[in-house]
Amino acid sequence: MRFDTLDGWLDWQQQLNPRAIELGLERVSEVWQRLGAPAIAGRVITVAGTNGKGSTVAAYETWMRAHGLRCGSYTSPHILRYNERIRIDGVPVSDERLIEAFDAIDSARGDIPLTYFEFGTLAALWLCAAESLDFGLLEVGLGGRLDAVNIIDADLAHITPIGLDHQAWLGDDRETIGGEKAGILRAGGLAVYNDPRPVDRILQRCEALGCDLRLAGRDYQNRMDDDLLHWQGRRLSCSLRSPLTGAHQAWNLGGVLAGLEALGLLYEASDCHGFESLSNPGRLQRIDGLPFRLWVDVGHNTDAARAIAAFLEGSKAGRRVLLLGMLEDKDPRGFVEALGDTVDAVWLLDLEGARGLGSDALAERLGRPGATPRFGNARAALDHALSTLGNQDILLAAGSFLTVEAVLRALNGTQPSD
Repeated sequence: MRFDTLDGWLDWQQQLNPRAIELGLERVSEVWQRLGAPAIAGRVITVAGTNGKGSTVAAYETWMRAHGLRCGSYTSPHILRYNERIRIDGVPVSDERLIEAFDAIDSARGDIPLTYFEFGTLAALWLCAAESLDFGLLEVGLGGRLDAVNIIDADLAHITPIGLDHQAWLGDDRETIGGEKAGILRAGGLAVYNDPRPVDRILQRCEALGCDLRLAGRDYQNRMDDDLLHWQGRRLSCSLRSPLTGAHQAWNLGGVLAGLEALGLLYEASDCHGFESLSNPGRLQRIDGLPFRLWVDVGHNTDAARAIAAFLEGSKAGRRVLLLGMLEDKDPRGFVEALGDTVDAVWLLDLEGARGLGSDALAERLGRPGATPRFGNARAALDHALSTLGNQDILLAAGSFLTVEAVLRALNGTQPSD
């Protein structure tokens, strides 16, 4: 075995391929075939889109566990621990099981230079295949057509709303990006497209492949009253409250109900329930125990900012302060402009790592080179909040998974990991 610790494996994986991102299925498909390409579950749901993928997977997982179905889930990235990415029946896999999977993949790959993400994807598939699962739930990491997850044929392809993100890899407009996401569709397969503004390329691809498509607004209806979802499918209707904060999360839940109906899992209105324990850390998550109201959200594009703005507009609060940390390939100006006047002040946070923006560079991107408060670490930002914000004020930490991680680690006094 090459390493006997998870950190050792993860550090090595980040150096194995000179490209952090290398889209394409050839390398990962070859290794999966060498591993025997076993079935990972009885049925597979693959989720692609720009926003709402993680919440959608979490909702499927929660419903299935409530209804006695075994499932394995793969999402990325993680917030605090790599193990969060792969869950069996809702429980993150252990270091030992990950090490076992990585060793098997390393033995099978020969001299194929897998990326960090490809190693993780293969580990998720290998670990799911070792269980007797009813469902495998796979979140696409980037795009769809050329993402490593797409080596598995989905029984249900679920596409969430399409927005502008990762343009350097996927294209500069929603139609082009949607075309990449449509790569998870399969001929004659089941599909859900849960987008209030559907793009033509996805609809055209569904028609060309003869997919049995459930399209929001046509084949099912999501009507929101605050966070209460009134849902009407092809056969059933029901009303339920989303356990996650924000009207956009109720919309995500409507897509999941459409997927469950397409799979033949909803027989009567009572079957629509089972989401009561749903949680998805880092998505408009309230952090208690502070003299001000702290919320964290991993959102990092303009559509995510608009969802956050809708939440802030409905929140009775004193000051609303955004603590923003972002990666260099994101659009901070667009993010802040989408929030509009729902925030009263913007504080800037240094993000570490090769892709992280320093607060000075972030200020320049925002066109705010002057007096905008800047912090070298999350602990300093929280200390400033403690001295300046009251119990009616909101501090929202957003802009990246790394921003949320930094704040959560500052609160519990731990250090970053891979």
